[in-house]
Amino acid sequence: MIGAMTLLGAAVGLVLYASRDTLVYFYSPTELAQKQLPPDRIFRIGGLVEEGSVVRHPDGTNIDFTVTDLQTSIQVRYTGLLPDLFREGKGVVAEGKLEPGGKFIASSVLAKHDENYMPPEVADALKKSGQWVGDEPAHYEPPGEEE
Repeated sequence: MIGAMTLLGAAVGLVLYASRDTLVYFYSPTELAQKQLPPDRIFRIGGLVEEGSVVRHPDGTNIDFTVTDLQTSIQVRYTGLLPDLFREGKGVVAEGKLEPGGKFIASSVLAKHDENYMPPEVADALKKSGQWVGDEPAHYEPPGEEE
């Protein structure tokens, strides 16, 4: 009986150890600012694409933009074609890793698929930051602009 329990424990430990490289964690910009992640760690960030932050480079393939959870923002660089529904002020999830200077280098970008959907990770991050109001996120105002 003890041998079987030991064998089962070892098997569970090996499965957990093997799956650690396939897990992709999600962080909001505020959570990411509080973490010290190794540079080779792949993870996801999510939030809203900050208004006025999208810069398309002349080469046509590099795009810089800022993701915010309305408390903290992070610069993102993506090389490739963005989803058709990618827009400023809308929810986005990007997967990639941080470069040493703190810019997030995205290998993939996901945008919401209709007006009633926000990626669950983004909605949870906005709720956690206190920026969620009712069924919709709080209205996003770029810094320095007031209604």
